[in-house]
Amino acid sequence: MDQPNTTNQTKWLYLFIGLAVVLNFSGLFITIIGPDGNLYATIAKTMVQRNNYANLYAWGNDWLDKPHFPFWVTALFFKCFGFSTWAYKLPGILFVMMGAAYTYRFAKALYNKQIALWAVLILLTSQHIILSNNDVRAEPYLTGLIIAAVYCFYKAYTSNKLGQLVLACLFTACAVMTKGMFALITIGGAIVGHLIITRQWKQLFHWRWLLAMVLVLLFIIPEIWCLYRQFDIHPEKIVFGRTGVSGIKFFFWDSQFGRFFNTGPIKGHGDPSFFVHTTLWAFLPWSLLLFAAIFQFIKKGIKNVQAQEWYCLCGSMITFLLFSASKFQLPHYIVIVFPFFAIITAQYLFHLTSAKSIKAVRITQTVVIVLMLLVIAVLQYFYRPETFGWLPCIIIFALFIALVFVPAKIAAGMQQTIVRTLLAAFIVNVYLNLCFYPSLLHYQSGSEAAIWLNKNNPQKLPVFIDDGMFHDDAIFYLDEPLTELKPDAKGVITGPSILYANTGVINDYKAHGWSFTVLKTFKRYPVTRLKPAFLNHNTRDKELSETQVVLLEPVK
Repeated sequence: MDQPNTTNQTKWLYLFIGLAVVLNFSGLFITIIGPDGNLYATIAKTMVQRNNYANLYAWGNDWLDKPHFPFWVTALFFKCFGFSTWAYKLPGILFVMMGAAYTYRFAKALYNKQIALWAVLILLTSQHIILSNNDVRAEPYLTGLIIAAVYCFYKAYTSNKLGQLVLACLFTACAVMTKGMFALITIGGAIVGHLIITRQWKQLFHWRWLLAMVLVLLFIIPEIWCLYRQFDIHPEKIVFGRTGVSGIKFFFWDSQFGRFFNTGPIKGHGDPSFFVHTTLWAFLPWSLLLFAAIFQFIKKGIKNVQAQEWYCLCGSMITFLLFSASKFQLPHYIVIVFPFFAIITAQYLFHLTSAKSIKAVRITQTVVIVLMLLVIAVLQYFYRPETFGWLPCIIIFALFIALVFVPAKIAAGMQQTIVRTLLAAFIVNVYLNLCFYPSLLHYQSGSEAAIWLNKNNPQKLPVFIDDGMFHDDAIFYLDEPLTELKPDAKGVITGPSILYANTGVINDYKAHGWSFTVLKTFKRYPVTRLKPAFLNHNTRDKELSETQVVLLEPVK
C-alpha cells in the first residue's frame, strides 16, 4: 500500500477529518427522533423544571430503565442553553468527538500516526456513528467513554501512571452510570483479554486493578445513592407493574444482565445473527473491509501472539459475541465498539502490500460506493423530500464531482479507493441529514404540533392531549405544560382550551358532549418504522394517519 508520507497528503487527511466532523454535526438542528430521543430529552427537561437531579421521571411517574449520567449531562446543557433540539444533541456529539480523539491517541500508541488518522476517518464516517449523532440516545456517550477508559487503562498499565488510572476509573464509572454494568465487560475485556492472550500473568494480578475496582465503586456512589433514594427506601412505589422494586438491584443486574438472560422486567427475543447483518449496514462503507480485517488479524495473530496487540479485538469481539447471545437486541447497541472496529480496519488497510489484495479492496469498495449512491438515488426518486433544496443539491453535486476527479489528484493506489469511499459516505449522509431526515420528521406529528402551538397559541390556553397517545415528542417541544385528558373527564375543562389528539378519537369526545373547532391537522407516521409503501410518494398517503389540534369549549 502506498504510504501517504508527504506533508501535502497529510493535509488532505486533516481536511477530510474536518469534513467528517462537520458531517457529524449536520444533524444538530434536526428535530429529535422519537420515541427514545424525545423520552430522554423530556426526562432531562423534567429534571431542570423540578430542580430535582436525583430522581428520574417520565409521564409523571417514577422511571427506572437507564442510569443517570446522560440525563445529568443533558440537564446541564438545558440549564445553560435552554430547552432546544441542539442543546439535547450537542453533548452526545461532543462525547463522540472525545471518542474520536481517544481513538486517535490509542491507535497512535499501538501503531502509528497514519493508522490513527485513518481510524478517526473510518470511525467518523461509519453510518451508525453519524446516525447516532442525529438520533442521540445513550450510545454516543458510551462510545466516547469506553474508548477513553480503555486508552487510559492502557497508559496506566504501560507507563505506570496513577493519574491515568484515576482518569480511566472515572471514565469507566461514567460509562457504567450511562448504560449499566455491561460497560465493564467491554472495557475489562479489552485489557484483560490482551493480558491473558499475551500471557502477562504478573500484570494481570497487579495491585492497580484492585485499586481500579475500588475507585470505580467510589465514583458510582452518586448513581447508587440516587437509586436508593428514589426506589429502595420506597418499596410502595409501583414500578414495572409491581411494588418492592429495588433500584440498586436493577442497576447492578436487571438493567443489563437481566436482559441478557431474559430474566429481568424488560424482555426480548434474540437472534444470534442479528449483529452480523446489523454491522453490514451500520459500519458502512467499511463493513466488508472490517470482516476481512478481523479475519486477517486473527490469522496473523495466531502465528505470532506476542507481537500483536489484542486490545481492540478482545474489546470488540467479546462485546459482539455477548450481544449476539443476548435475548434483548437493538441495532444501536453495537456502536460502542466502533472505535475498536475502526482501528482494526485502519491497520489492515495500512499493512496491505499484495497487489492482489489491493485490487480486491478496490473492487469491493467500488461496488459498495456504487450501491450506496444507487440507494440514495432510488430513495430520492421514490421519496421526493420537499427539503431537497438548492443548498444540499449544490453540496451533493460538488461532492460527487470531487469523488470523480479529486482522488486521482491527491492520492495513488489504495489511497484513491479510500478517498473515494470517504467522499461517497459524505454524499450519502449529507443527503440523509439535509434532505431526508428533515422531511421525514415532518411526519412526527407530536413535535410538529408542539412547534406550531408555540407560535399559534398567543393566549397561552391550557393544552391537553388524549391519554391514549404517545406524547414525549409533544411534551419536550411544547413551551406550555401538557396535561393528559380522557373523553369522560367532565369538569376538567373550565374555559377555552387546546386539545391534541388523533382524529379517530375526536368522535369519542363528541360522544361525551365536547364541542370544538379544528385549528390544524397534521399527517402522522411512526418515523422509526419505515416501510416501502411510506417511502414511495405515490402510496404514502395510505400509510398516514391524522392528528389534530382543536379548540375545546367548556363541558356543560
